[in-house]
Amino acid sequence: MIAVQYPEPQFRMKNENGKQYIFDSIRKVWLVLTEEEWVRQNFVNYLITQLHYPSSMIALEKEISLNELKKRFDILVYDQQHKPWMLIECKEPKMNLNEEVLQQVLRYNISVPVEYIVITNGNTTVGWKKESELKLLEAMPEWK
Repeated sequence: MIAVQYPEPQFRMKNENGKQYIFDSIRKVWLVLTEEEWVRQNFVNYLITQLHYPSSMIALEKEISLNELKKRFDILVYDQQHKPWMLIECKEPKMNLNEEVLQQVLRYNISVPVEYIVITNGNTTVGWKKESELKLLEAMPEWK
């Protein structure tokens, strides 16, 4: 398990028609604030402010083709050569990070091969480095 120290949230928020929205600074759009979106926004904030991953190297919720299915990954981080480097799957806090969640991101990895795979529900974060087999991470990798 990876220990994550989230920074104090400083998000732009608004209420409209009885719904709460959060401003996504990467995509420059207002999004309905769901529990999963809260995890995604906090994890991105952590990557940028604590780990110093460049925001310009982070993509959120892009569509990918998986066989004939259309899927969306949560977070993709690119390396300095603009190649996919890390896939991060976010779940709402009450969801268990189990084998099913890992298999989901491994399927995405077929279309978007990366060196690192991370799953998080905001409370628990688990990551792996892909070598000949998956090697469990003790900490998030430094951006390269």
